[in-house]
Amino acid sequence: MLQVSDVETAYGKIKALKGVSLSAAKGRITCLLGPNGAGKTTLMYTIAGILRPLRGSIRLDGQEIAGLTSAAIVSRGLALVPENRLVFPQMSVKENLEAGAYRRKDAAGIAEDIARMYARFPRLQERREQLAGTLSGGEQQMLAVARALMSRPRILLMDEPSLGLAPMIVEEVFSIIKSLNRDGVTIFLVEQNAHMALGVAHHFYLMEQGRVTFSGEPGKLAEDEVIQRAYLGTRRASA
Repeated sequence: MLQVSDVETAYGKIKALKGVSLSAAKGRITCLLGPNGAGKTTLMYTIAGILRPLRGSIRLDGQEIAGLTSAAIVSRGLALVPENRLVFPQMSVKENLEAGAYRRKDAAGIAEDIARMYARFPRLQERREQLAGTLSGGEQQMLAVARALMSRPRILLMDEPSLGLAPMIVEEVFSIIKSLNRDGVTIFLVEQNAHMALGVAHHFYLMEQGRVTFSGEPGKLAEDEVIQRAYLGTRRASA
């Protein structure tokens, strides 16, 4: 579904992505792990059209999207849930949801989808007239996901959805991720919480210093001692 090939992205003269290639299969959850500064968010922004690559190809269902505007990419069926949620704080919950459908013209369908979001996230319905900036972190994350879903994406990019959330809320967020995937949404996930990511993803990539250094299934990743020690906090028992 999503194919990234030899992508390079830079901030000025500093290359943040150095020939990144990976893919996210339709109907699956693909996770990208890596330390801070590895280039994970830069990759997300490049795929979503917020940043433009210097070179390389990004294809969605075989169609090139590299270099398109963010709005055009949303129209192609890709939506981003950004790091730190980035809801519109001075707009109500309902207004945030309406903003997620800004490319759509079907008023009746938008109203139906808002009702579906309220059914999926009951707390958002309870707070539908409340300003988004006054919501808790977990509620803002739910709103950010619901807002992205309002564009009816075929693939959802999620950048650090557990960041800054209490452990109980993190479990709820990952439960939402699994539920969305069961409903047919393809998900490409960037996540620091490797323990939780291992429980939901079908395939993993590891990125370090702007390059993909590992690709494999969850079982293979769990057995790799280097990655376990770097990202899962495990240590080999003393002899």
